[in-house]
Amino acid sequence: MAERISHLGTETAFAVSAEAAAWKGLGNTVYPFHLGDMDLPTPENVVEAAFSAVRAGKTGYCPNAGIPELREALAAEIAATRGVACGPANVAVQPGGKPVIGKFLLALMDPGDEVLYPNPGFPIYESQIEFLGGVAKPYGFVPGRDDFLLDFEAVEAAVTPRTKLLIYNNLHNPTGAESSDEEIEALADLCLRHDLRVLSDEAYWDVRYSGRSRSIAALPGMAERTVILYTFSKKYAMTGWRLGAAIGPEDVIAHIATLNVNQESCTSHFTQWAGVEALTGDQSGAREIVRTLEERRNVAVDLLNDIPGVSCYRPEATFYLYPDVTELMDRKGLAGYEDLRRTVLEQTGVSFCTRQHFGRALPGEQRRYVRIAYSGISTALIREGLGRLKEWAQ
Repeated sequence: MAERISHLGTETAFAVSAEAAAWKGLGNTVYPFHLGDMDLPTPENVVEAAFSAVRAGKTGYCPNAGIPELREALAAEIAATRGVACGPANVAVQPGGKPVIGKFLLALMDPGDEVLYPNPGFPIYESQIEFLGGVAKPYGFVPGRDDFLLDFEAVEAAVTPRTKLLIYNNLHNPTGAESSDEEIEALADLCLRHDLRVLSDEAYWDVRYSGRSRSIAALPGMAERTVILYTFSKKYAMTGWRLGAAIGPEDVIAHIATLNVNQESCTSHFTQWAGVEALTGDQSGAREIVRTLEERRNVAVDLLNDIPGVSCYRPEATFYLYPDVTELMDRKGLAGYEDLRRTVLEQTGVSFCTRQHFGRALPGEQRRYVRIAYSGISTALIREGLGRLKEWAQ
């Protein structure tokens, strides 16, 4: 194998999923809180648009950067929702949101360059940085009164003359954390002072229950140095459709479109027409998805906070919870995360990921957390599963 393969990571949440499936295969009940997939249907108008496109023969190659209609619709969406001036030349359609990460790094990172990234965070950040020869520099979070906060001192301390890029995931996986206006502005100021380019992962922009989302790209001086990761997966329950986009400065997007030519030629033609309908058509399906997720969040937060030894924030976005289970683990005499995870699965059927599935632990971490995803489990099963977890905890 090539030497670089030794630096390639993975999403260990899929291993948890496989283990849960094996446990279920033995005849056990499993409550799937482990994977951020969705059990909700894609809105019917989006589905019909895809079928109509197939019937119309939209099954061949199409422009590498995406069909003009979708690029125009995405540019209009970003301008309207982020307040960032945007045209089709600022958009390169992708087969999902995930490819934006690797292509952003390929376009802007040389081997040896340092990249700041959130940890805990989406594990593909770290994997792609190291696989492509960069130096992954993690920054963490600290618990606040109502939400997790960026460990801003750690961000500042991590910057060196070799630091070139910053990956920022506001509305954060796995914690559900959302930056205040002051925090976003401070981070933008740091990027301007140190001349950093930014990947703003906005996968959960529209999965929010109150308030408004805000993009770092909208701040003065940031649009020309920020690439937005956009995905249809969450808002429209299209995780398996593999449709997303890189949206940013024209010069960077042009190089990303050339990477499209090299890597997959283009994103599925008929899927892109479904994306046009998703953005420009009836939005009632998308609103129903968020309404259902909000109901699940409320039930899950209340139940978690009723479990002895567990405490959990109530995030206003994403479909993740990141409860502190430190006291629970101490009370039950569980020394490590895997001991906790496997014991809970086997004794209650509740399956979840832990902090260790979202990056290597940072020095000085004291508290212990698990991630609860409620996007793929009904409200009734949330009640049943977390009820069993409470019985076990007591």
